[in-house]
Amino acid sequence: MAATPAYALIATDLDGTLLRGDDTVSDRSLAALARVARAGARHLVVTGRPAPRVRPLLANLGCTGLAVCGQGAQVYDAGTGRLLWSVRLDRELAETALGKIEAEVGQVYAAVDQDGVDGLTLIEPGYRMPHPTLPAVRVGRRDDLWCAPISKVLLRHAGLSDDELAAVARAVVGSLATVTMSGPGTVELQPSGVTKATGLALGAERLGIAAEEALAFGDMPNDIPMFDWAGHGVAMANAHPELKTAADEITLSNEDDGVAVVLERLFPTD
Repeated sequence: MAATPAYALIATDLDGTLLRGDDTVSDRSLAALARVARAGARHLVVTGRPAPRVRPLLANLGCTGLAVCGQGAQVYDAGTGRLLWSVRLDRELAETALGKIEAEVGQVYAAVDQDGVDGLTLIEPGYRMPHPTLPAVRVGRRDDLWCAPISKVLLRHAGLSDDELAAVARAVVGSLATVTMSGPGTVELQPSGVTKATGLALGAERLGIAAEEALAFGDMPNDIPMFDWAGHGVAMANAHPELKTAADEITLSNEDDGVAVVLERLFPTD
């Protein structure tokens, strides 16, 4: 009789975790995920990227099931190409939050991810995308960012570090939105109360898997709620210090196949 898998659900962040710097997944990581599937466990991508920016990556991974996108604001079904669940960030609240932040630190530069499976990423003048490979549409002025429903706002500041900007944003935004830091140059506002953990919990519920059966991998502070929810949290060697403190285990970096190293240990070959 086959051994019961150590974990029934493997939740992986993408950028800085499963993906290498060139947006590819190594052959070793793909082989490790294949082990997971053969053992009967499920793999769930949990990413800050919105669904439209995730679809090509899911295809490359051979994923036809669920994915948690947009920092937990979206649960996407890759098999049907539909959003099963999504939460929008109220645009008036987003504008108010931006105003409060700028009252403290001066001008920030903003972008938005529109809601929906075909939503665009819009960037205002002065905003520079942290991932040059991700498609974005530049608009003429900030008001143009609010032309359609959005799932989140992305922020940058010319002089403050990500940690400094996130700290100020959390202090002044309050209950208007959830503030996260998901990568270099990526401080975000998302719907209040929404985190990767809320999206992961919804995805796991649909799969009939409990929190203690979940193993989560990540690299940034936005992964902390996911680590708090899951039975075991693994931070990458390249992870932010805050996440390493919250982790149960630290593996190698994303460039050194850190996800695969752990999965090979937990899901040995027959």
